[in-house]
Amino acid sequence: MALDFTLLSKQYEVESEEEAQEYFHTRGLTDGLPIVPPTKEKVTACLRQAGMVSSHVLGVEPVRERVITAEKTAINAVLAGCQPLHFPVVAAAVEAMCRPEFLLHGATCSTGGCAILMIVSGPIVEELAMGATFNALANSDRASAVIGRSIRLVLNNILDVRPGGLDRSTLGHPGKFSYCLAEDENGTNWIPLAQQRGAPSDISTVTVLAAGAPRQIMNEWTTVPEEILETFAAEIRANMLHYSVWGGNYAIIVPKQLRDNLENAKWSKADIQNFIFERARVKKHHWTKVGKKSLVTDNEDKEFSALTTPEDLLVIAAGGPAGGFGAVIPPWFGHKSRAVTAGIGACFDC
Repeated sequence: MALDFTLLSKQYEVESEEEAQEYFHTRGLTDGLPIVPPTKEKVTACLRQAGMVSSHVLGVEPVRERVITAEKTAINAVLAGCQPLHFPVVAAAVEAMCRPEFLLHGATCSTGGCAILMIVSGPIVEELAMGATFNALANSDRASAVIGRSIRLVLNNILDVRPGGLDRSTLGHPGKFSYCLAEDENGTNWIPLAQQRGAPSDISTVTVLAAGAPRQIMNEWTTVPEEILETFAAEIRANMLHYSVWGGNYAIIVPKQLRDNLENAKWSKADIQNFIFERARVKKHHWTKVGKKSLVTDNEDKEFSALTTPEDLLVIAAGGPAGGFGAVIPPWFGHKSRAVTAGIGACFDC
């Protein structure tokens, strides 16, 4: 039986492109950047691509019980500049972030100002020509930019998560415009992130994480794996002292120059996870050096680990081919909010 893609939303007519822009801007329905008018044809094309009828429920915001439908999500995806081929990734990301363990309400309303990081893995990376190398965390390609932007517009327009309203971010960070990257599976022998998290090798996935801004590191003075990874661990320890000691899903981005050194030494992602698990730790008395002496009321030698288990660390192969750089992406609220991986157009853990 053929699916009925009839749209349920109220439709408006405008006289010009300029009027369409002003309509959305004056009503607070944008992120401040120009939008693509969500015509009936564009929205329907997105739904057809994903094989979803308008009323299909992608998720429910758990605190205020706001329903997020495929149609409303497709409207915001078009607003963000998505083409139909991009929409299944957006839909999967929405489904993932609505799972209870993600803690969607807290992540979007906190003063901590995190953004929703998306890591795309699998065959769809090449299908969408996503850039997993140069500028992997920035303006690498069209798909990454518009997919990441669509999530912010979904939060803004469906869940009313607007600055000064439900969004109570003290500072926020640029990832709140768009925070999406692809894994460089072709440039590494490491197991892809999705397979590490239980997905079959033949499907595409998106992993979502409520995350702080990336913290760039650099080490071009060694090829020794332990010394390279100690640089990442030191940055994680710094985050624990400057922001929060609570352990959770940290992510590290390892570009090719550093990755080659690790792979040549036969270090796997599991080896990296185990090393960081042991090294990314601080003790309570370390707080005294960063102006938090009042927190050290007892048990000065109590130890805190950045990871509750080694598997908490998301090791991502991405970034340009040259330069001894990497990045640490910290979690928003430790283990209270967990990374979630969902299949794109397929469910592997149903």
